[in-house]
Amino acid sequence: MAKAETGKKTSKCIVLGNTTSFDGFLKFKETLCMQGKFKGTIEATGALIVDKGAVVEADHISVTSLTVHGVVSGQVRAVDKIDLLPGSSLKGDISAGRLRIADGVLFEGQCSMTGTEREVEIFSRPIEEIRTELKRNNG
Repeated sequence: MAKAETGKKTSKCIVLGNTTSFDGFLKFKETLCMQGKFKGTIEATGALIVDKGAVVEADHISVTSLTVHGVVSGQVRAVDKIDLLPGSSLKGDISAGRLRIADGVLFEGQCSMTGTEREVEIFSRPIEEIRTELKRNNG
């Protein structure tokens, strides 16, 4: 494991350095910091960080979370979240529980938001509906 600086946070992650060029199928469980070039398929239970200057061309990417400082193309599915940071580019359809797109991002594609079943909050219901239900329950 190596330490990689990504933005303001320093975190432990596996690093594929800026001179790395990789074609094929990539599978990992930890956090992977991509600094070079990748072409192929990514299926992982870990997080993927695409650093500034990195280029990822994938037919599909499936990860826990994706943070993009560089360039990504392909279909992306993130179980948790996708963060597109200033100066980044993502071309392809995405699916995620949460999505954050900063100013200065190039995004071309469609977005599908996923998530768990939402609990109904009483404060989101119309007052008349709540009153009717209370009257019915209290006789």
